[in-house]
Amino acid sequence: MLSEAVQAFLAEPRFAVVATVSRDGAPQQTVMWYELQGDVVMMNTGVGRVKAGNLRRDPRMSVCVEDGYRYVTITGRAELIDDQEIAQADIAHLAVRYHGEEKGRAMTTDFQRQQRVTIRLAIESVVTNGF
Repeated sequence: MLSEAVQAFLAEPRFAVVATVSRDGAPQQTVMWYELQGDVVMMNTGVGRVKAGNLRRDPRMSVCVEDGYRYVTITGRAELIDDQEIAQADIAHLAVRYHGEEKGRAMTTDFQRQQRVTIRLAIESVVTNGF
């Protein structure tokens, strides 16, 4: 579904703008860390955050990763994983991806004090520009 060029683009530690559907139907957006894992986009957030509540009610979501006029927009349905062993391992992995081994591992201490949830977005459709 994703070309090699798009996969390479998404493999770089860029930020994703994530959109979920609010209770009133309005879009709710936030910037997040992510990692492409095959045909799934893995993200992680704190329990109690607006996006997690939105996804529990309505799993539809969109992710856009851009670099100027070059971008990838992925839409699909999210699965939330509340298992703390998985969620903590995923946020630790993302911290290292974005900040390197030393700083990422240091950040993990703060994350371990939080209840976390992993978001796995199954890719249903993709729009690209500039590839």
